[in-house]
Amino acid sequence: MSTDLPDQHDDDAAERPSKTQRKNEMKALQALGERIIAMSEAERARLPLSEDMRFAVEETSRIRSHEGRRRHMQYVGKVMRREDLPAIQAAFDAMEQEAVRRDQAFHRLERWRDRLIDDTSAESLEAFIAEYPDVDRQTLRQLIRNAQSERQREKPPTNARKLFRLIRETAGMPR
Repeated sequence: MSTDLPDQHDDDAAERPSKTQRKNEMKALQALGERIIAMSEAERARLPLSEDMRFAVEETSRIRSHEGRRRHMQYVGKVMRREDLPAIQAAFDAMEQEAVRRDQAFHRLERWRDRLIDDTSAESLEAFIAEYPDVDRQTLRQLIRNAQSERQREKPPTNARKLFRLIRETAGMPR
């Protein structure tokens, strides 16, 4: 019988995470908590957080002492253990994907602006109007001419900015 006990003890030890592993998991939860705390209120509202977690996050802003904040972050990590981590990660992933799509759309509009300013033929202008037929054509042409003139005279790109604003508004992209 005594030979069975060490084997059983070894099995229990193999199933339990080590102290280092538990500490690393706790640090990861605290880091996730820090990331949530750093978010704006609107971004945080999109996360599936419990009332306890929302309260812990709000409480963080009232803590001024370094040691108090350190202890509070340990508490945040403890509260994070009860949260739906896969759902929170899914919300983070969705927000990141939105940011990537927004950045891609922004860069696409920047390329349109550069193409319209660089192209002295009417090809780019016609292509833009074909893609966005609701654009104010007169304003578009005027801003392109003014931006080209600014570039030639090495002036600040005031009209290029106005052109980009017009392109962005025409494409329906918010600020």
